[in-house]
Amino acid sequence: MTGTDTASLAADEGQRPADAGLLERALRGDDEAFRLLVAPHLRSLHVHCYRMLGSYTEAQDAVQDTLLRAWRSLATFQQRAPLHHWLYRISTTTCLKAIEARGRRPVTTGEVTYLQPYPDRLLDDLAGETVDPAAVVERRESVALAFITALQRLPATGRAALILCDVLSFTAKETADLLETSVPAVTSALQRARATIARGPAGPAGPLSDPREQLLVRQFVRAWHSRDLAALAALLREDAILAMPPEDSAIHGRDRIVEFFATVPADGRLDLLPLVPTRANGHPAVAAYLAEPDGTRTGYGLMVLITDGDQLAGITGFPGIADFERFGLPATVLPGTDLTGTGQPPYLA
Repeated sequence: MTGTDTASLAADEGQRPADAGLLERALRGDDEAFRLLVAPHLRSLHVHCYRMLGSYTEAQDAVQDTLLRAWRSLATFQQRAPLHHWLYRISTTTCLKAIEARGRRPVTTGEVTYLQPYPDRLLDDLAGETVDPAAVVERRESVALAFITALQRLPATGRAALILCDVLSFTAKETADLLETSVPAVTSALQRARATIARGPAGPAGPLSDPREQLLVRQFVRAWHSRDLAALAALLREDAILAMPPEDSAIHGRDRIVEFFATVPADGRLDLLPLVPTRANGHPAVAAYLAEPDGTRTGYGLMVLITDGDQLAGITGFPGIADFERFGLPATVLPGTDLTGTGQPPYLA
């Protein structure tokens, strides 16, 4: 998982004439020029803060703090390094301060209760996006839920070192300068962080066009809509895990997960929870709507599906409708509305 955002860093090498003009205007106090100068980097900064914090909304706050600090300290930008590099420095420091302010320690046991999903559709906004399919997959792996969860189990400085070196391709010297520590300290932190990551579940994000994955999602949706618990069980690995942030515990094992589906969501009336496919963190996902008596459907929650071949290794459920808008989905759907592009309601697709 090395260098997934290298292209975006390389895109900053040297100042293009237009950027140099914007920088000059921004240094004179032109806030609109500053907005245009940093606009190409906002998504990659947000993804960086998301990796650090594990929360979409907290990453939004961190980016806003980063921009405010960058604006106030723009005169200190000496252009020896690319602008993006300088912004990463500020955003990393901002995230470290946010972690300290929240008193948030590494999550050594249990679930990451503050974890939130990241829409794949927003990953396409990353600056310096490449058309190389391998690079696209690698970028999505760097926000895979298993990786984001594993990062939250690291001390904050070790987390920052791992992201800067292994994801953003900073050198150990650059990372040490940013974290105000020594190269040996960064090397030691990296060794410990890599060992912790290696002990966790892999949870890789597969190719976006993997036909097995697409078939598995269709089978899951079909079994869900028909309340076919046997078919749902067949799609789950025996050791599958159902996590549901912000709950601190998870449900382990195929039988217990099926029992949960049979009794808890809409009291087991899964047919009242039509699903709409989407993607999150490089994984397939489905958004669930609750069917009301008048035919209106309201957002119920999102499930991210962790695939392993032709079975599901895990499901991470996020309750409520807070995530729907950022996934490009309405919180409320009127009767007969097509959300699938098939011309059919979700529960018939």
